[in-house]
Amino acid sequence: MIPDIGAVFGEYTYLVSEAVFGTVAVGLLYRADALVQAARTIAVLYPIAYLWDWYTLHIGVFAIQLRTGIDFLGIPIEEHLFMVVVPAFVLGIHESLRDRN
Repeated sequence: MIPDIGAVFGEYTYLVSEAVFGTVAVGLLYRADALVQAARTIAVLYPIAYLWDWYTLHIGVFAIQLRTGIDFLGIPIEEHLFMVVVPAFVLGIHESLRDRN
């Protein structure tokens, strides 16, 4: 059975999950000495991700239940974090697996 962290964190559930996975992502990037390169890649991806996220939220593709309710530039603050954490996590794993000869 999967633990229900939503029962513990309520409206902060999404934010807490972003903080946990974001911490792991930063740790992976730090370990791989790839923080600057990842930040550059994320900065380029972010505007595309923002437009995609804004559009899909506004046409009703998905709804986020366990969130703070704080919006910034038309989307939940948690989604802004998501658009940084996911590519950071992927890049952290990629850089950790890469052969560094």
